[in-house]
Amino acid sequence: MNGYLKNIVLLLLLALLSCKATAQKFTTHKVKQGESLEEVSKRYGVSIADILVYNKEIKVGQDLRANMVLVIPNATNATSVTSETKAGTTTAESTEEQEEPYAFTSHKVKRKETLYSISKRYNITEDDIKKYNRDLYSMQLKKKMVLRIPKYRRVDPRDMETIDPNDYETYTVALKETRWSIAHKYGITIDSLLVLNPDLSKTSNYLREGQELKLPIKAGSSIKNQETQLYVSYTVPAKMNFYQLEKKFGVKSDEIVRLNPQISEQGGLKEDMVIRIPQRKVEAGEVNTDNFIFYEVKPKQTEYSLTRKLGVTYKELLKLNPSLQDGLKAGMVLKLPKTQTGNFEVRNSLVLDKIDLLDSINPASKPKVLFLLPFRLDRMDMSSKANMEDTIQKRNDASASLGLYSGALIAVDSIADLGISIDIKTLDNELSLAKTKELLARENMADYSAVFGPLDPPSVQEVATRAASVQVPVLAPIPVRSLNSMPNVFFTYTGQQVLRDKMFSYLDSLAIDKNIIVIADAKNDTVAKMIMQRFPEVKRVELKEEEKNISMDLEEFTELLSTEQENWVFLETDNEKLVPSVSSILNSNNTEEIMVRMFTTNRNKAFDSDAISVSHLSNLNFTYPSVYREVGNNSFVKRYEKRFKSRPDRFAVRGFDITYDLLLKLAYKNDMFAISKLIGETEYSGNKFSYEKDEASGYYNTSSYIMSYQDMRIKEIKP
Repeated sequence: MNGYLKNIVLLLLLALLSCKATAQKFTTHKVKQGESLEEVSKRYGVSIADILVYNKEIKVGQDLRANMVLVIPNATNATSVTSETKAGTTTAESTEEQEEPYAFTSHKVKRKETLYSISKRYNITEDDIKKYNRDLYSMQLKKKMVLRIPKYRRVDPRDMETIDPNDYETYTVALKETRWSIAHKYGITIDSLLVLNPDLSKTSNYLREGQELKLPIKAGSSIKNQETQLYVSYTVPAKMNFYQLEKKFGVKSDEIVRLNPQISEQGGLKEDMVIRIPQRKVEAGEVNTDNFIFYEVKPKQTEYSLTRKLGVTYKELLKLNPSLQDGLKAGMVLKLPKTQTGNFEVRNSLVLDKIDLLDSINPASKPKVLFLLPFRLDRMDMSSKANMEDTIQKRNDASASLGLYSGALIAVDSIADLGISIDIKTLDNELSLAKTKELLARENMADYSAVFGPLDPPSVQEVATRAASVQVPVLAPIPVRSLNSMPNVFFTYTGQQVLRDKMFSYLDSLAIDKNIIVIADAKNDTVAKMIMQRFPEVKRVELKEEEKNISMDLEEFTELLSTEQENWVFLETDNEKLVPSVSSILNSNNTEEIMVRMFTTNRNKAFDSDAISVSHLSNLNFTYPSVYREVGNNSFVKRYEKRFKSRPDRFAVRGFDITYDLLLKLAYKNDMFAISKLIGETEYSGNKFSYEKDEASGYYNTSSYIMSYQDMRIKEIKP
């Protein structure tokens, strides 16, 4: 708390500040047959690296597909200089002096290197190096000196190609079609689909039936009947008839007879007859999420790695995706049977890859986040340290907000170090719905990539309602009840039932040959029954509840203990007096002859009582499901302690993890709704996140930990 108080003025001042970001402009280029990446870069006067930043589905040396749509950074977006330049300084030089680097790299000086040679190596000026290494103004360059090298995005303007409307057609979305199924049919990436259709939502994947999209005309489709029909040869087995052929290949019998005149000549189907069967095509209406799941091919993937990941043979893939006959290419959208299983996770019909967000940052992404928390400035006298201290100590909302926000500030600094520009604005809603409405009336919600907070349910409901109209996600940082019809809320705190189910799943395979006992008060009777249904032959200890006192019959309990099996005791209560008493009794019965282990499916505040012996919990190997894990001395903790002169509490850790996860995802793809479908589970200092969509009430975090007291410490158990 003292660390917070010492820095509270700084935090509250920062809460009133926001920084601005500028927008990047682009053009698009439709790849022609045989065109290379080098040719495209020369045509637009931009580097290959600049193109790769905005087209992550391609790599250097990779062949470009005809009709692929590339996003090209517009070089004319450079800073303009309108004022008169100084004598001897050109306009271009003035522009460079005003340009800010988008990131930095390090360079260790080698023997005989000079500022000139280093500047040429990185394509910058000597002044650029000195500007970010100020020691060089007063000392000479030395061997082994580590320099901070700025990275600029400097390109010269060129004539930009515009998209020829004659190369595109209007496509009408059919029932149940998705962005992935349409991209698959046209052989383009989803990013290309978004470039061609800028009106598509950046925060939702929703497509409505009848919606019109602009898509590239398929090669050869402009000439009638130009498409070639493919056939397969089939040897007729014994007892095969036309009905069976029709079911097997989906081709009518009269069509089979027309294609194979020998059938009529020989008086019908004969055993060992070789006939031609037209290769069945997938109709547009069949490519939907009821029948298929989809996977987008990543750069450098091979046939071997792809089939191993997806759990299918290449022959099976080819049957479902005939376009593979032309070779495997990055960006292709492949379909798989709905029932397919393999080394992957499926979410919303899309096969997810494990993506390293740190290696996938888009420097052009500039997310803007609104922090709306109850700092309670209305209750604080900024001129009185004693008043501020008293307010913080008495108000959980203020201390929680300061903890969350202090951790969030470390996350913002960490993201900025990666070269990402973050635009944040922080407001104090004073834990008041009226104040929340007043603040929102002055904000354009469409300007934000996401909203962090608030904490009180009425204000969360209000913010979510306003943000939903412009498809902006709202992150609830602490437990809050589900909100009806709020599909844009991300509930970051894993729900109790999910935690309980994860605990049961972990224990299922371990519960064999265990003597299981349940101790639960009346308020937790439902939980006790769930445990008894989950595991066979569970015994229950009846508690005596009189007014505020709860006790159990010790003789009855000891009779239930087994000397032949390990005793598992579930304690389900939120009574602060019962937990110390029961844990003490269990510990006294945990001997060399009788092994006792203690569990709970809900580690609530009753288990934090000072009256509970940590030694007892350690002896009992106390195990429970948890939203968070204990934090060691990692880089976040060290950075936090350096800035705030205190160790972060759970709120600070949570504030960092939620914000860091949010900003990394927005830096990868500035669309939290889309990224939640692409990214699997993520984990940071003390929390992890895996969001599952509920159509009616938002996105729910389904990640959790199994924690256990061992050797006087709390450790994570890896299921």
